[in-house]
Amino acid sequence: MNIIIKNNLLIYKGYKLKCCIGKSGSRKFKKEGDLSTPKGLFKLGLMYYRKDRLGKLKCSIKKKIITKNMGWCDDSNSKYYNKEIRFPFKYGAEKLYRKDKIYDILINIKYNVPVIKGKGSAIFLHLTNKNYKKTNGCIAILKKDFLKIIKYINYKTKIFIK
Repeated sequence: MNIIIKNNLLIYKGYKLKCCIGKSGSRKFKKEGDLSTPKGLFKLGLMYYRKDRLGKLKCSIKKKIITKNMGWCDDSNSKYYNKEIRFPFKYGAEKLYRKDKIYDILINIKYNVPVIKGKGSAIFLHLTNKNYKKTNGCIAILKKDFLKIIKYINYKTKIFIK
């Protein structure tokens, strides 16, 4: 069963959960830095999480603990564009270990795979706060909602962004 994103809702396994998407809405033809969420059907990658804040999580997709030097390259000049990296790093990259807690749990959405430079990077399903602040292109839900659905997500689950 696919996760569906439509009209600021995440629909999955009988849940209809409020979510937020990119500041520029959703677009079929996304570009790096356009603040939009890509439309389409995508596989899910690894789930990353902060063990120091969440302990052990139960889910059936592959998990990786976020460490202080972990990031994601968003610089299309790098050969590591749209891939996990380690700091120090000489190109532009987003830190995954954050104070604001929005990346305490995230799942990589396999957008722009295989990589085309400039098409967009670092598209995740991650956490938001109660204000549902628009993202730079990701999809974000409340922590309590994320914890409800992760037990159902498996290697066959895809995300359909309308």
